[in-house]
Amino acid sequence: MTEEIRPVQLSLQEIIPADNKRPPQTDALPQMVAPLLHWFEGHARILPWRNEPTGYRVWVSEIMLQQTRVEAVKPYFQRFLEALPTIQCLAEAEEQTLLKLWEGLGYYNRVRNMQKCAQVVMEQYGGELPADYEALLQLPGIGPYTAGAIASIAYGLPVPAVDGNVLRVITRLTANGGDIMKQSVKNEITKQVQEILPHPMTGAFNQALMELGATVCLPNGAPLCDQCPVSAQCAAFRENTMLQYPVKAAKKPRRVEQRLVFLIHHQGKIALQKRPSTGLLADLWEFPQKEGNIAQAQAFLEAWGMEAKAVPLLTAKHIFTHIEWHMTGFWVEAKEAVPVFQWVTPRQLKQDYPLPSAFAAFEKELFRRF
Repeated sequence: MTEEIRPVQLSLQEIIPADNKRPPQTDALPQMVAPLLHWFEGHARILPWRNEPTGYRVWVSEIMLQQTRVEAVKPYFQRFLEALPTIQCLAEAEEQTLLKLWEGLGYYNRVRNMQKCAQVVMEQYGGELPADYEALLQLPGIGPYTAGAIASIAYGLPVPAVDGNVLRVITRLTANGGDIMKQSVKNEITKQVQEILPHPMTGAFNQALMELGATVCLPNGAPLCDQCPVSAQCAAFRENTMLQYPVKAAKKPRRVEQRLVFLIHHQGKIALQKRPSTGLLADLWEFPQKEGNIAQAQAFLEAWGMEAKAVPLLTAKHIFTHIEWHMTGFWVEAKEAVPVFQWVTPRQLKQDYPLPSAFAAFEKELFRRF
């Protein structure tokens, strides 16, 4: 690495949340910059969006990576970029094409917001994401983290990109006991990262912090401190309190809904219905389903005008942010294709109709039978 790294010294004035048990130990943060960058140079994973970090590619990857594992994102990223290689392509794509490309990633409003953003970028910036952090923040669906990632990785601007990985790394390094769900704590950590950003290697440093959190300073279990390049600077490691950080307020329990899912077929075609245009999984296709208990299955078929028997098939569970679906699936051999549904062939379902991942187990069973 040819660039000389000069750690930036922190000011003595730090913003400390009132609910912290003690001030975070930030004095070691400047000293972790050089070893972290050196580690990243030799340990960075080879990822498809890193080999050509344009604004568009960074943007697509960061939106996909929200709440989705890196390995799961790789094929989606490749497929998305092959189908929509430019912001103009994204802006002009049919919604069903977008949703099909996004099928399985969940949170479908993200790709809808991406298209809105692409349309604004076409109108205001000639099809290129602006190389300006504040301008990026004004675009639909782009928040502080995504704006920071695009600005620093694609354009080399000196702004932080603080995601869950970074929050975890910094709270452990500094033994910060603040609740990371509070905006004041996020602001504090963002300020700390801002003050140690090495120029002109901002993008590499932001990625190094995220990489450390994703591969070494792990969530939901013991971090791999013996492999950490900055353990010597880590307050939590010195005190053996790694698992105490980050502090996060407990979430409210999810609401559980009992759902009945019907795989209805007639003469080689499968019944689908479209979800409402607002709310959960808006405008997506699904197998006919209702909230209720098993004893109601036959009544639902009759309400749809069907003379058929609902045969229990399998059960599955899907977790959304605030809701948990406990689903029971039924196999139904219909005597006629009632007009209340859209009837499609298995091939059409696979190619043209975006089906939420909530129904993955039922889709797998369907294709096993055809």
